[in-house]
Amino acid sequence: MHLRRSDHHHGPAEVPVKFLLEDPEGLTGTDKQEWDVMAAKGEHLLEVAMDHGINIEHACGGVCACSTCHVYIEKGMEHLSEATEAEEDRVEEAPGLQRNSRLSCQCEIEGNGPIVIRVPAWNRNAVKEIPH
Repeated sequence: MHLRRSDHHHGPAEVPVKFLLEDPEGLTGTDKQEWDVMAAKGEHLLEVAMDHGINIEHACGGVCACSTCHVYIEKGMEHLSEATEAEEDRVEEAPGLQRNSRLSCQCEIEGNGPIVIRVPAWNRNAVKEIPH
């Protein structure tokens, strides 16, 4: 599925973001579990991950129509946009729901970070046509 990118200007990549991968092989093809990257204000976490080779599922293309890009915000929730009602409705469909659950396609970076995201191992699209 094609990723819908945010349609507004992003600032310079100056916000530190750490991705903690429970299934690094499935998401990146490597055994690297922690990825420290820099992101820009205005970017969504899914965009940041994909731009750095972290293939978080996004069956709907990042339009908040599914819950396959479900992640846990371990640190820095205050540096992200607030969840909308539409996101809250979708994230409730995700397995493993926690208080820090968000959809990475809906989390826009607004603050200076740092932000830490955990990508659960089980969050894979079971109907994906190509192998994981």
